[in-house]
Amino acid sequence: MTEKRKARELILTHGTNSPFEIAAEKNIMVLFEDLGKQTWGYYSHTNRIPVIHINNRLNQEQSTYTCGHELGHALLHPRINTPFLRSNTFYSVDKLERQAHRLAVHLLVGLTDPEPGETKQQFLTRCGIPEMFHMFY
Repeated sequence: MTEKRKARELILTHGTNSPFEIAAEKNIMVLFEDLGKQTWGYYSHTNRIPVIHINNRLNQEQSTYTCGHELGHALLHPRINTPFLRSNTFYSVDKLERQAHRLAVHLLVGLTDPEPGETKQQFLTRCGIPEMFHMFY
């Protein structure tokens, strides 16, 4: 299933495109913590408890996007620890990251369509997608 179809399925099932509400309904804990200046967030699954960690230094748009991205990891890669793979193996996590980005973008776009004459950039900005992630639409 493509990330776009998975996002649509989540929206229709949960009646919202809010990653925070979907995480709550799926019993995925969301924690806001100081993760420094570099890390926006990460997903962990320890002792059967799924947790989305979000940097409390982010603004609302960044926090929402990060929650959507980490929700993507929780749903698409529930047992994969990407921070561990990145720091302890030679396994490339690029594909996993792209999949989570695509799910986040399509989730936040929701069932919305561009307005007539609206550019892709204007549309994605209106949907709350940080510009650096527009490439995943």
